Amino acid sequence: MADLLSALVEKMTRRHPHVFGDRRVRDAQEALAQWESIKQAEGGGDRRSIVHGIPRTLPALLRAQRVQHRASRVGFDWSAPAGALEKVGEELGELGAVAGEGPRERVEAELGDLLFAVVNAARLLDVEPEAALHAATARFQERFQRMEAAADAAGRELRSLSIEEMERLWDEAKARERER
Repeated sequence: MADLLSALVEKMTRRHPHVFGDRRVRDAQEALAQWESIKQAEGGGDRRSIVHGIPRTLPALLRAQRVQHRASRVGFDWSAPAGALEKVGEELGELGAVAGEGPRERVEAELGDLLFAVVNAARLLDVEPEAALHAATARFQERFQRMEAAADAAGRELRSLSIEEMERLWDEAKARERER
C-alpha cells in the first residue's frame, strides 16, 4: 500500500508542476494542455491520441462530449458558442441536401455530424445534452398527452384529426405550458 501511495504522489507531483513546482500557467486551459503534454511524454515515445481511451461503450451523447472535451484541451475548439451554433446550421444544411435522396449511409453520416455538432454547442453553452434531451422528451410527451386529452374531450380520436387540427392542439398545449 505504501508503494502504491508513493507512486501516486510522485505521478501527481510530476503531472502538476504548476501546483507542486515552480511552473506557471495562465489559466485552466493551459494547465490541461501542460498535463496532456506531460502524460504523452510519459508514454516512452509511444504517442497515443489525446482522444484515446474513451470507452466506445459509453452512451453516444456522453462519448461525443468527452471526445470534444479532450480535443478542446489542446485548443481544438470554438472560441465562443456562436461558432458551434453556426456549425450546427451548416450540418443541418448538409443533412437537408441528402435527406430523402442520398444513400442511407450518407444520410446517417450527415445526421451523425449534426448530432455531434449539437453536443458540441451544448458543451460550449454549458448545458448537459443528456439532461436537455430528457427534458425535451418529457415536454413532448406531456404536450402530446394534452393533445390526446383535448381530442378525447371533443369526442374524437387523435388519429382521426388532420395534421392542421393536430398542430392547433399542439400549439394550445404549448400555450397552456407557458401559462404555468
